[in-house]
Amino acid sequence: MKPKEIPVCGEAAVRAVFDKNPDAVRRLFFDYPTSRRSAKLSSRMARARRVYRVVEPGELAKIAGTVHHGGIVAIVEQQPLREATAADALAWTGAAAGGRRAGPALLVLDGVGNAHNLGAIARTAAFFGVPRLVIADDARQALPGEAAHRVAEGGLEHVELFITRGLPEFLRGIAPGYEVIGTAVAGARPLAEVSRAAAVSRRPVALVLGNEEHGLSPGAAAACSRLVTIPGSGRVESLNVSVAAGVLIWELLAGG
Repeated sequence: MKPKEIPVCGEAAVRAVFDKNPDAVRRLFFDYPTSRRSAKLSSRMARARRVYRVVEPGELAKIAGTVHHGGIVAIVEQQPLREATAADALAWTGAAAGGRRAGPALLVLDGVGNAHNLGAIARTAAFFGVPRLVIADDARQALPGEAAHRVAEGGLEHVELFITRGLPEFLRGIAPGYEVIGTAVAGARPLAEVSRAAAVSRRPVALVLGNEEHGLSPGAAAACSRLVTIPGSGRVESLNVSVAAGVLIWELLAGG
């Protein structure tokens, strides 16, 4: 099967791809103003004997599939998502070997369906140094594509992205090594209370974020050791999932 190619738009996202995996860039297009800032990228494409050229704004929008291209578009060969098992996640903490030392935090998405939200969450995770993001193998779940890469501003190149099949089983499987904390509107404890409890644990946090409309699936919610909510004014029911992710990552995962 021929590898899938996607457009990655915007200077920050394109430069991040070149820094992380330049061989994945198959073609490069930019407008006249951006060409002045893209000389080094063009040189790299020339050395690799790959297509790069200046195009008119209308053509660039067609190549990108959007007018929000930031003046530059890289056509990138996208590799299939790697699958992660509970054993893999435990190995990331050292718990697979029987230890209970704290390791890096983990972010898990249960059916986050908007690609812009996926990109924003990845950007936040990269900003705070969360190294891995696991998404559910769910028809509702957004996958990394043009929109996610554009919003992530390079964040998807700095966070390892995995997919897992059977999310409730995955969450139950990682419970020996993680504090598995899920988000909920009802039946959850306030963030400050959950943060204090997580702080005294020797285990890293696995934060599970649910679908924009329906929240966590019942199986995923049941597999969490704690459920957390962000108290607000009550004027609206909840935050956008990407905004909630920023608050929760800062409070529960940053530095974890």
